Amino acid sequence: MLYTENRQNKIEVTDEFINKITEVCDFALKEEGVDIEYQISLLFVDNEEIQEINNETRNIDRETDVLSFPMLDFEEGKVYKDMYINYDFDETFKDGEELILGDMVLSLEKALEQSEEYGHSYEREVSYLVVHSILHLLGYDHMVDEEKIIMRKREEEILNKLDIRR
Repeated sequence: MLYTENRQNKIEVTDEFINKITEVCDFALKEEGVDIEYQISLLFVDNEEIQEINNETRNIDRETDVLSFPMLDFEEGKVYKDMYINYDFDETFKDGEELILGDMVLSLEKALEQSEEYGHSYEREVSYLVVHSILHLLGYDHMVDEEKIIMRKREEEILNKLDIRR
């Protein structure tokens, strides 16, 4: 289940918007082989608040588009060796039958700015950021080039299967 909270007032968040994000989450997780119920918390913020959170949690005093806070622990490099992992989730990461994946913080203001900058739809940008964040929750990263190539490829594969294109 996707739990959302809207803490910004610059961009309208409708039920239709939340339903679309939920579809993207469900699809991305299924594509990654996660076939059990899940919990993700998604917080919608503006640029000012995401900058504060980024500074508090990462000591980076600037705005960003999305932050991911995974609850799961993965062996370093495991995701990249087994591109499509058959995840085996320990019971300690579950709340009843639901897998607790973690938290996402998304600046809708930054998503809108980036959609205009990159020349694609706002829906595409938000969907990309959600998929990007989900992959982080599942252990992907992009700190080194090899990992970045794999993560970017996987993001595009998922978005293409959803028919969400640039």
